[in-house]
Amino acid sequence: MRAGFRMILDAAGIDVVGEAATGVEAVAAASALVPDVICMDVQMPDMDGIEATRRIVADPAVSAAVVIVTTFDRDDYLFQALAAGASGFLLKNAGPEELVTAVRVAAAGDALLAPEVTRRVIERFASGGVAPAAVSDGAGRKRETDPSATAPTASGVHIDLTDRETEVLRLLARAQSNAEIAQQLYIGEATVKTHVSNVLQKLGARDRVAAVVYAHTHGLV
Repeated sequence: MRAGFRMILDAAGIDVVGEAATGVEAVAAASALVPDVICMDVQMPDMDGIEATRRIVADPAVSAAVVIVTTFDRDDYLFQALAAGASGFLLKNAGPEELVTAVRVAAAGDALLAPEVTRRVIERFASGGVAPAAVSDGAGRKRETDPSATAPTASGVHIDLTDRETEVLRLLARAQSNAEIAQQLYIGEATVKTHVSNVLQKLGARDRVAAVVYAHTHGLV
């Protein structure tokens, strides 16, 4: 599978800087190679992909987005990976174009749950199974936060979010990219990025995945 992924990504002009056969190797490679995106399997020798993701996300020297390569038959992997800090999910039976798109989207900071997976994750979280995600406390340290922990206002909108930020959050929750949000709101992509950054900061969310979970669990979508 690694050879197939490398061939597909190479053909698309994406530089594959390394491979790893085990979780331990993945953690070491992430630190040594500092990639932009990591495609992480779950079941591996020595250390599984969930623990490897957790260690990579906790390393302040690594800023890679981790995309979990998974299947539908183990929902628990999805929730554990999200709690570990994964930024997205890719199905193992995804086509070549989906792999390339997932890597490019993750590299652009637009990583989200795959549409086929989103509903299952949101349903699990909405039923009370929200897992914590790692975020920075502003001093470079990692702390735990629950993306649904902050109470919304009576209207369902977080009290600290502006009307525009709330609009952006709703569109994020509908799996729209920065470019799509910019087009729909008639604003520039740079402005969208600023709004997204403000939303994540105010919600205490590590990434867009946690923001999407927040939006769904608080009735914004």
